[in-house]
Amino acid sequence: MKKPREATVTLENAAQHTVVTRDGRRLAVETSGAPDGLAVFLLHGTPGSRSGPRPRPVVLYRLGVHLICYDRPGYGDSDRHEGRRVADTAADVAAIADAFGIDRFALVGRSGGGPHALACAALLPDRVTRAAVLVGLAPADAPDLDWYAGMTDENVDEHALGDADTAELRDLLTVRAKDVQRDPMTLLEFLRPQLTEPDIRVVDDVAIRRLLTDMYAEALRHGPEGWIDDVLAVHRSWGFDLGSIRLPVRLWHGEQDQFSPVSHSRWLAARIPTAEVQVQPGAAHFGAVEILPQTLAWLTTPALAAAPRL
Repeated sequence: MKKPREATVTLENAAQHTVVTRDGRRLAVETSGAPDGLAVFLLHGTPGSRSGPRPRPVVLYRLGVHLICYDRPGYGDSDRHEGRRVADTAADVAAIADAFGIDRFALVGRSGGGPHALACAALLPDRVTRAAVLVGLAPADAPDLDWYAGMTDENVDEHALGDADTAELRDLLTVRAKDVQRDPMTLLEFLRPQLTEPDIRVVDDVAIRRLLTDMYAEALRHGPEGWIDDVLAVHRSWGFDLGSIRLPVRLWHGEQDQFSPVSHSRWLAARIPTAEVQVQPGAAHFGAVEILPQTLAWLTTPALAAAPRL
């Protein structure tokens, strides 16, 4: 197994940690913001890593947020968990929370992190206060949903391999990961022809583009295993019941998203009893980066901690 970096303080008031799970896997964790603030887990997209775009430390302090990001197994410095299901995320998040002495926390999952945030909401009901999903995905076997409708052709091709041909999926993502290792900009260049105008506006911001390329480089520097396992996990049974979620859930989606179409959030909203859905005109997939501060404010509203459970 690869050795994660030692726990140390890094630039921009972020701290690196290693947490060991009950089965001996190591998870790379990064914390930032107010150490005594309300804990919020930010679950990255696919592909992604703990170093993904997030508000500056001064914004997190102002919001009173202790932000916790970690590499899902197989990404960055986290050991792989081959064959993992979406539901397995709950045990990893609980292990990290236990390591920091955190009893209750909120979560936000971005894109491919959305299903994993919902897993924690369903399986850790006594610990999760609220959950948010930004441009998330529905289960691949979702009834009454044309899962691929509205997706770009390249995204359809990648996800279809998650249903059909694992070997070809590995070959495809191995090539893409090697390209990113050589030059992290290649992934954004590959995505650019697929972007709608709202997404082009976001990724053309120099600071956001740098954060995205840094995230991709960190996510894939050891190889494509996390990316492969994420795609396969979405296309397996998720391992929990969406209808069992009883805590507040906010689903946000950009109306022009062509990577995870807005129909996915609408489908989820119809099956999660406590969910509200917000569809934003003039926004698309990468609008999730811009909406994050507002989402963190919703997740950590003081009244939430005392709110009775449904």
